[in-house]
Amino acid sequence: MSLQAVTARFALLAALCLAMATPAQARSGFLQCVPFARQVSGIDIRGNAWTWWDQAAGRYERGGQPKVGSVMSFKRTGRNPYGHVAMVSKIVSEREVLLTHANWSYRGGIERNVRAVDVSAAGDWSEVKVWYAPNGGLGTTVFPVNGFIYSDGAPEEPAEPVTAPPLFKLDMTALAEKTGLGG
Repeated sequence: MSLQAVTARFALLAALCLAMATPAQARSGFLQCVPFARQVSGIDIRGNAWTWWDQAAGRYERGGQPKVGSVMSFKRTGRNPYGHVAMVSKIVSEREVLLTHANWSYRGGIERNVRAVDVSAAGDWSEVKVWYAPNGGLGTTVFPVNGFIYSDGAPEEPAEPVTAPPLFKLDMTALAEKTGLGG
């Protein structure tokens, strides 16, 4: 085997290894709650959802009452280790809002205007139940909430869904043909 063929095969193997090293989340292409909440709310915070509350301090107003366009920040728990963020799309009553969010009922799915109910004893939005599609109603789990992150200029109507674009496109056709590995 020539040095050129060995080099080409090594390059092909290295490219395939790099493609496999892409995080599973990016490779699968399913949407997470964070980029979706960032897009629909206009709140420019990055990182796991459970970090949003602390990151918002000093950058965005925070509070205990929902407002349309605000982001409900869920605490992380054993069942929800990354936390969750969801945009408030409508106030229904003092203890009920509609949320627009991603990756809740179904992996990568987007849900618009689903119920969230304050079930805290004090009525302070510190604990909620959220619509869960597989149950066809409010879920059975009570989720602890940090509060709401407010953003001026947040859209009232959610933008079109974001998708996870490929990190890069890799066309190895020419290399495969050159090395004889192609079909």
